[in-house]
Amino acid sequence: MAIKKYKPVTPGLRTKITVDYSDLTVDRPHKSLTKGKSKSGGRNHVGKMTMRQLGGGAKRKYRVIDFKRDKEGIPGKVATLEYDPNRTAFIALINYADGEKRYIIAPHQIKVGDVIMSGEKATPDTGNAMYFSAIPLGTDVFNIEMVPGKGAALARSAGSYATMMGREGKYAIIKLPSGEVRKVLLTCKAVIGRASNPDHSHEVLGKAGRTRWMGKRSRVRGVAMNPVDHPMGGGEGRASGGHPRSRTGIMAKGEKTRNVKKASTKLIISKRK
Repeated sequence: MAIKKYKPVTPGLRTKITVDYSDLTVDRPHKSLTKGKSKSGGRNHVGKMTMRQLGGGAKRKYRVIDFKRDKEGIPGKVATLEYDPNRTAFIALINYADGEKRYIIAPHQIKVGDVIMSGEKATPDTGNAMYFSAIPLGTDVFNIEMVPGKGAALARSAGSYATMMGREGKYAIIKLPSGEVRKVLLTCKAVIGRASNPDHSHEVLGKAGRTRWMGKRSRVRGVAMNPVDHPMGGGEGRASGGHPRSRTGIMAKGEKTRNVKKASTKLIISKRK
């Protein structure tokens, strides 16, 4: 898909850049595959704000996505390509040969009418879900499982993909979009190809109002606050604020935030850059 620029007839359109949605086929989701989606506005069960910069935004329906791809050996045809407000990648409605319909994360360059499959019978073609034990080396994959049967957890956002680099014992070695090289069990699944909407990174919202439509509220800089409100607040004139840190005092630059006792740490071969 291409990106779309606008004539500067208003200040908000002057810098606005969006993805061209002309390849999407419908503008309403399949009703049986949607759920209601409530919002908290950043408040907890007693109404106290526990998360700042949240609230408002347009109403959304949640599309139930098949991240497990556990319908093995049954071919499915791509019926529609759709926009999903809950994620950056596009989604595709699949009509399976047994009559069931499911949503999946749409692979890049997939078209209406294409046939996909999952499981041991699948071939390494775009959109097919395969076990790492059968995926050829050097293949780009996305929607990667970390625990067999649990569903995709890695490389799910727009345009993202990992590369199958090798096999070692019961593990596959993959390179993630962050640059991290890690092991994943050969019994885990991944989808061949890349996630759709790779031009998402080029989008420019154009005005603050579009951010509010997305449910995000404005953020006050810590340096602009008083000392009682933030560790970086206060000072005479425009003080730099000292070492960058969060409102609760957690260092913003350089401090390790990953839990060293995390079970999956031993599966990381080289950390992200």
